[in-house]
Amino acid sequence: MALLSQRVQAIPPSAIRRFFDIAATMKDVISLGIGEPDFVTPDMIREAGVRSIQDGYTAYTSNSGLLELRVALAAHLKKLYNVDYAADEELLVTVGVSEGMQNAMLALIDPGDEVIIPEPSFVAYGPSVTLAGGVPVYVPTRVEDNFQVTGATIEAAVTPRTKAILIGYPNNPTGAVMSRERLGEVAEVAQRHNLLVFSDEIYDRLVYGVEHTCFATLPGMRERTVLLGGFSKAYAMTGWRLGYVAAPAEITNAIRKIHQYAIMSAPTMSQHAALAALELPQAEQEVQRMLAEYDRRRQVIVSAFNRMGLPTFEPQGAFYAFPRVDQLGISSAEFAERLLTEQHVAVIPGEAFGPSGQGFVRACYATSMDNIEIALDRIEKFVGVLA
Repeated sequence: MALLSQRVQAIPPSAIRRFFDIAATMKDVISLGIGEPDFVTPDMIREAGVRSIQDGYTAYTSNSGLLELRVALAAHLKKLYNVDYAADEELLVTVGVSEGMQNAMLALIDPGDEVIIPEPSFVAYGPSVTLAGGVPVYVPTRVEDNFQVTGATIEAAVTPRTKAILIGYPNNPTGAVMSRERLGEVAEVAQRHNLLVFSDEIYDRLVYGVEHTCFATLPGMRERTVLLGGFSKAYAMTGWRLGYVAAPAEITNAIRKIHQYAIMSAPTMSQHAALAALELPQAEQEVQRMLAEYDRRRQVIVSAFNRMGLPTFEPQGAFYAFPRVDQLGISSAEFAERLLTEQHVAVIPGEAFGPSGQGFVRACYATSMDNIEIALDRIEKFVGVLA
């Protein structure tokens, strides 16, 4: 008797985790690998979570999440993007975006359904499709196009088995932001072939000098979009594990079925903290403060990579730089391994995010400027040895 299911055997372990495990055994490692804010959750948000516990709010909430949080989320999305979602039927509070995405796949994807995924992409996208019985179909993006997927590229991948498109912009790992025009191309393909669109917008607040376009605001897209968002990145709330799904009621109700059996409800104290994040003006001020600091680090790290001969296109969102390293005569995997062992700096090889990432590495600048400057000095020494 086979002990392991075929679906779990079909998914590889995360290539990111391997580098974390190696780094954990070493001293004096500076990590540009983990995609997590180095900021502590702002005081007023933490205080709201603690206060909810002290006030005795320790029971389950509704499966959908606190109604007042869903009302605040609806107002938040309306204010930012002028898109309307009904708090009682079209919003679901989840345990991070990861749970929301997996449950959306389980609710909407049947065995054999194909889901088109532009890559380089977050490592969980393909496995989420596979675990639901679907088939991930990867399509490439290119640095020459600023890693923005084109409608033509997606169109070429559509088959009679295609059910959906999964996009994640601002992008992890490249830092790319899709223009409204390019998103419009994706929307046209979705309409023409009657496809769903899963839009992971966890980094929507982290953009630099450009505007983020919420996919559901495009003509005809609200009714076929599963919008995924959360609090981890912009509010530095990774450990609170809180996200949300916004979609038409029929879709949200289906996702809620999975959620109620698997999770019951997201952590109550985290929901109270998220409510403070949305409602308190001081929390928004903290978001802008962190954003300004990320921008400062972004400019430093991109400029340094380009100066040392690692061509890096300018990321416009998230907190990742994606320099090219294969011109040094080694693969990105070898670059990352040797940089870690020889200079004690952790980056992630681009192929961890799909074949289009080969030749690149992901460097996360969500760490202190002091750490970034030390890491850049070490990387420059390493590049000097290879040049």
